[in-house]
Amino acid sequence: MIDACPLGPARILLITGRIDRHARELIKAFGNVGAEVHTAGLAEIGFDTGSASGLAIPHFGGSLPDAVCVRTMDAGSFEQVTRRLGVLHALTRLAVLVSNDARAIENCVDKSMTSFLLARAGLPSPRSYAVESRTEAARILAGEDGPMVLKPLFGAQGKGLKLLGTADDLPAAEEIAGGVYYLQRFAGVETAGRWSDVRILVSAGRAVASMRRQAASWITNVKQGAEPLPMPPEGDLEALAVAATEAVGGDFCGVDLLRDAAGRAQIIEVNSMPAWTGLKKATGCDLAAIRARDLLARVESRRAAGASRPLSAAE
Repeated sequence: MIDACPLGPARILLITGRIDRHARELIKAFGNVGAEVHTAGLAEIGFDTGSASGLAIPHFGGSLPDAVCVRTMDAGSFEQVTRRLGVLHALTRLAVLVSNDARAIENCVDKSMTSFLLARAGLPSPRSYAVESRTEAARILAGEDGPMVLKPLFGAQGKGLKLLGTADDLPAAEEIAGGVYYLQRFAGVETAGRWSDVRILVSAGRAVASMRRQAASWITNVKQGAEPLPMPPEGDLEALAVAATEAVGGDFCGVDLLRDAAGRAQIIEVNSMPAWTGLKKATGCDLAAIRARDLLARVESRRAAGASRPLSAAE
């Protein structure tokens, strides 16, 4: 059984693989809004069926946090990642506010599921395929009129992307990460020797920051050398970013979009654990403060409704 205790400062568990710039900004931001924040990696949180909650969480003894803020997840074996996501699922089942929760993270980490959910929601996104056969991937490429982008299913930061014109461009089967061919129609447009797209950060159902990323290459990730630039508000893109975040079940996401050769907006990817160094440079916004305020507002709303905090029976 999990009992309740009197309300006090909101207790936040920040999930992060390491204390990097983003983690330090979040620790400061949560402190500035009066929360008590502790950090841990998911690898440090154990299952313990003998405890009241069934979990063993560093810094919390037998109690539970008011909210979990997921900044990053470390890479690991299939078994390790499955167990770590299981921890997030368990926290949600224990009525702890988890942001983003395991479901949203799973929907975004797997690009094929992201594409599926965007299509099911009727949102504009380049046609995408995910198959496990090189023969089938070659058939798909042969049936397309233009180039396609081959992406690692679980990739990030623009790593491992390949632009394919024909089936002859397909890498050897042993070079395909995880044995999955995720193919997405290429929608980028080159203008005066430059390529660009847009990153919009969505928090609590609204677009809070936008930037244009410009690069000499069709790969426009800031980590790959793209320049983050300020941009005026574009209401249609912001609305699509909010809708895309809702489609994957997220509440804090970075959404990548662009306009194709016909000027139509296209959603390219949704990131459930977005970095914001480029956005901060382009906008000057304190995005960690926005993240902390929005999450704390949800905590306070839940606490006002329930007027209690979940704690173990031992307390």
